[in-house]
Amino acid sequence: MVHGFRRLFLAGAVFCSCLSAGAIDILVDGNSKGPVFEGIGALSAGASSRLLMDYPEPQRGEILDYLFKPGFGAAFQHLKVEIGGDVNSTDGTEPSYARTRKEWENPKEEHFNRGYEWWLMEEAKKRNPFILLDVLQWGAPEWIGAEAVAGDGGAAGLSWEDVKKRNARKFYTQDNADFVAGFIKGARLYHGLDIDYCGIWNETAFDTEWIKLLRTTLDRQGLDRVRIIAADQCGQKPWEIAKPMLQDKALMEAVHAIGGHYPGMLKSDEDPTRQYNTIPEAKETGKPLWSSEDGPWKGDWEHGGRVLAMIFNRNHIVGGMTKTIIWSLITSYYDCLPLPGSGPMLANTPWSGNYEVQPALWAVAHTTQFAQPGWRYLDNACGLLADGGSVVALRSPGEGRDFSIIIETMEARSTQSLRFRFEGGLKADSLHVWRSNRDSQFDHLEDLPIHSGETSIKVEPESLYSISTTGGHSKTFIKAPDPAAFPMPYEDNFDDGVVGRMPHYFSDQGGIFEVAARGDGPGHVLRQCIDRKGIEWFAHPTPEPFTVIGSALWTDYTISVDVLIEKEGHAAVYGRIGKCPQSAAPPEGYCFKLHEDGAWQLCTADAELDAGKTALSAGLWHNIAMSFAGTTVTLSVDGKEITAGEDGKYSAGWAGLGTGWNCAQFDNVSIKAVEPAVRKK
Repeated sequence: MVHGFRRLFLAGAVFCSCLSAGAIDILVDGNSKGPVFEGIGALSAGASSRLLMDYPEPQRGEILDYLFKPGFGAAFQHLKVEIGGDVNSTDGTEPSYARTRKEWENPKEEHFNRGYEWWLMEEAKKRNPFILLDVLQWGAPEWIGAEAVAGDGGAAGLSWEDVKKRNARKFYTQDNADFVAGFIKGARLYHGLDIDYCGIWNETAFDTEWIKLLRTTLDRQGLDRVRIIAADQCGQKPWEIAKPMLQDKALMEAVHAIGGHYPGMLKSDEDPTRQYNTIPEAKETGKPLWSSEDGPWKGDWEHGGRVLAMIFNRNHIVGGMTKTIIWSLITSYYDCLPLPGSGPMLANTPWSGNYEVQPALWAVAHTTQFAQPGWRYLDNACGLLADGGSVVALRSPGEGRDFSIIIETMEARSTQSLRFRFEGGLKADSLHVWRSNRDSQFDHLEDLPIHSGETSIKVEPESLYSISTTGGHSKTFIKAPDPAAFPMPYEDNFDDGVVGRMPHYFSDQGGIFEVAARGDGPGHVLRQCIDRKGIEWFAHPTPEPFTVIGSALWTDYTISVDVLIEKEGHAAVYGRIGKCPQSAAPPEGYCFKLHEDGAWQLCTADAELDAGKTALSAGLWHNIAMSFAGTTVTLSVDGKEITAGEDGKYSAGWAGLGTGWNCAQFDNVSIKAVEPAVRKK
């Protein structure tokens, strides 16, 4: 009992109401012991940021400001990105900087400009020079670890379980340690970016010897400043790496922090209770504990913002964690892809310039705008509210001792009165107050006066508050352009693209489709350039190469494209894609495949509807087209109809291009509406 303040410690402090005053009394002691707060960040991986780079200015810059500019919006303090491996990692494939051993042995600057993660890290650093950069692999190119499986007969015909074991033998090799080091060195050499943290293999069983090998490799190549996070596992075992760490001194020294994914999983969308499973061994290591991937995968208030508010506070109070990274940074991928709407911002219509700043972004701002990495938790004032909710308090280092208190009451059903007493050098005349709830987010309320080292506040249920000595916070509103449908007709000959880069709007789901110089004359083409599967992420096998474009609203249209099949294999067009499953299965739509010998098939995701053969001249360009009018599907080669039939399984959706595991080129893609007057009856 201190000045009438009563406190009970359980899993974090549980603040109980003082019976005499009817208020919850909380002592905030600036000298309280607590770990260093290491920040809130977001993860760009699984092709979740694919469409962001295609946005026009000024909208693209506005979006990036909302994400990274300090004191403006989300103000993320960490950016974690995928080390691309040419394999599907959720919502698409991210390209690698070395897709062959030859490219790895002969690095070129243009290889380190593939995709968008380099660009995104640069843009984040422009806005916040102090942002910390993390990297992690989901998969790796096929050439890595080839010697480890030489002579085993290959992956053909193996079960998925055996493929995963084979992939692990390839991944956990010196090749891959060198590949990771090469990515980090390229970030510095070609982009002036210093990577701060490096993970192991996303949500995949770890190999302790390889972790030590990676540490040795990084040190040998002058990358000793890069700290290793292990082991980015999920579910019931995110902290299991702690057990061998306690038995292995070299492993303990190699790992800077233990990172787990979704360590406090929700029971369900309806029940926001989080079940933490931080094992004693993890705390015994003395290493920082991080939630290295987390989040509700929603941007709204009900399932997004209010859940993030609980995550950020309770990851520390209950789970003992000091850093949280959420996936995804932004929803910049088509809605037909897995887990639509996962980010705190929505920006997946670059042709329109429209974007949405969603309520979840302001839930992030309630921590990131009021506490910085290097601040320290004041654990005597961090705890759960007995009537629902939680409180964390933090202070800045040094003499000034700014301090902030973040309060969430998402499980409360009535208003609660909180009375704070400040000691240990925490002094101020008043505190700024910001509030978010279902109706309005990040509102600046009237300041709280401090009298005799005390202040009080009434907090409403299902709300989020930041109380702080700090200033300079803002909720800036910029009106984005109105939403607009994907332009129809759409044509692209890729001539305005940059060789080695992505084309506009196409989103690769298997393989890599990039702009290339046309070999038989001037101009550019789109080339699918991956001819074999890489080392896949265990949770998501990579489908045959295909790339999608367009809109869910497209119904009756023709997709036409010129194709050149470089050797054996096929080229394809897709249409009316409604969904791309998170598996190796084809997309749910229609596919027209044309092989180099003239054989063709019309397929759905689970059946062959028609097949045949047409005369082709090998090694030449040919035009293929697929047209939809009601339930009629028509296929053409070089302007001649080869079949037309009826099928009503798919009625609308995205278009696409594809190949087998072979290289092929595409040019003069055209997507045009079928006018009612010419529809077949």
